[in-house]
Amino acid sequence: MTEQITHTGPLWRWTSPAAPAAWHFVTIDGAAGEALSGTAIMRRLEGNSRGFGSLKVTAKIGESTFKTSVFPSKETGWLLPVKASVRKAEGLSEGDAVTVVLEV
Repeated sequence: MTEQITHTGPLWRWTSPAAPAAWHFVTIDGAAGEALSGTAIMRRLEGNSRGFGSLKVTAKIGESTFKTSVFPSKETGWLLPVKASVRKAEGLSEGDAVTVVLEV
């Protein structure tokens, strides 16, 4: 069964001295984050858990659709990585509000 979750949040950039390349994410929190957590619990109960507690998703931002995984965050919700090709195609920059539709 496929579940659709829609969420809007800011695009943010993560870097570290050990990994100077920038990664861009949208944090999926609030009701959308809770829905993902419920799905993750069900997958674990079914014996279908993945590395780092991640969930495979299909994400749609604007006209761009891509397959990726969301990762649980200790601080808040889930982290959705946003590929450079998607950011370029959709004209997105750090700090932009991004609406994403996730299919889990």
